[in-house]
Amino acid sequence: MYVALLNIAIQPLLDAIVSYLPSPAERQYKGVGKAGADVLRKADEKGPAAAFVWKTIADPFAGRITMFRVVSGTLKADSTVHNKTRDTSERFGHLLAMQGKAQTPVPELKAGDLGAVAKLKDTLTNDTLGDKGDDVVFPALKFPEPVLSYAIEPKSRGDEDKISTAMHRLEEEDPSIRYSRDPQTKELLLAGQGQLHIEVTVAKLKRRFGVDVILKPPRIPYRETIKTSTEAHGRHKKQTGGHGQFGDCKIKVEPLARGADFEFVDDIFGGSIPRQYVPAVEKGIQDARTRGYLAGFPMVDFRVTVFDGSYHDVDSNELSFKLAGSLAFKDAMTRARPTILEPIMNVEVYAPSDFAGDLMGDLNGRRGRIGGMDTRGVTTIIKAQVPMSEMLTYEQHLTSATGGRGSYHMEYSHYDEVPAPLQAKIIAAAKAERAGVEVEEV
Repeated sequence: MYVALLNIAIQPLLDAIVSYLPSPAERQYKGVGKAGADVLRKADEKGPAAAFVWKTIADPFAGRITMFRVVSGTLKADSTVHNKTRDTSERFGHLLAMQGKAQTPVPELKAGDLGAVAKLKDTLTNDTLGDKGDDVVFPALKFPEPVLSYAIEPKSRGDEDKISTAMHRLEEEDPSIRYSRDPQTKELLLAGQGQLHIEVTVAKLKRRFGVDVILKPPRIPYRETIKTSTEAHGRHKKQTGGHGQFGDCKIKVEPLARGADFEFVDDIFGGSIPRQYVPAVEKGIQDARTRGYLAGFPMVDFRVTVFDGSYHDVDSNELSFKLAGSLAFKDAMTRARPTILEPIMNVEVYAPSDFAGDLMGDLNGRRGRIGGMDTRGVTTIIKAQVPMSEMLTYEQHLTSATGGRGSYHMEYSHYDEVPAPLQAKIIAAAKAERAGVEVEEV
């Protein structure tokens, strides 16, 4: 860096690149033609026009800037090209030659040139542009999957609507980030290759789009389930002036295998509950299970069978049976031994072999289960299953422990029961959070 700033040895380096590195004319590019057949394309400016989009820049003023390499043929300004990846037409305006921050308009770009164009409608990174009659499409670049997520929230409420638009623009520019909303925790999540990557993305968000956000660790999407079968009874009875409310149902709850979610069975015989009210019982149970029982997390992996009940010709209605279903669910949870589940992640750690022992000990300390080890040269790959809650700060630890020479990949595996001592802490934290929300609302 210091040598480059002083402009030392730059000219010999550029001369060496010209002298020793192959020119585009000496290379053939592999594409895919009709019926998936491989096609080799030479960098010939007289051949069919074809260009590969290798980067997209989200500019808040110029809009989307598409950067591409002309593989073959010639692309001209103020012309129409075909996006062969998406089967759409695009209109070129000014073609640009990018030289640092300078954008120089040029009339055409030929095979081997790198160029850019602004304000294309549908074209994104990895697309192939060219003549409509030419079927060759170039294979997409593979981007790494995100390994770390943070929750983001705007510093001011006025920025809430801006976040989504700005983040989608940045996703177009950097396909290795992910922006989503967790359906369970309702948090906005930003995922990337590491803490620095996420911080750089947040800085872009503020610098380019004026959106200031706060980063914080994401909530763990815990769930709840039951461990034993039981029967329960729910009755809702309310008498006021005029018509009253009456709903009565009996249910049986049974645990199911992990990943089975929820199952409702109608086992009513003899009309003890009219058919039109059975869906209301299910609705009451569904509403109750999404709010959980122990700590407010959704309850999953169980079956509910409604097998009996009673009704009143005048006072019964859907609302009454919905409330009866909710009461029956709460009654069942007092005896069904509810428990909390946590997401378990498949983790692969890549680090020099010298650090293998310490890293395995650390993963064990994070309640991980070591699944095996592989060696590739001087690199050791440790495979383990670790609770998601224990991996939130792992990147910082791995960087510190290996001097920046380690990396890891993580993906969801399954849900498993949280140890009893930790469940008490999770329940206490959830109750404290709910109490804080209630106080804030008051």
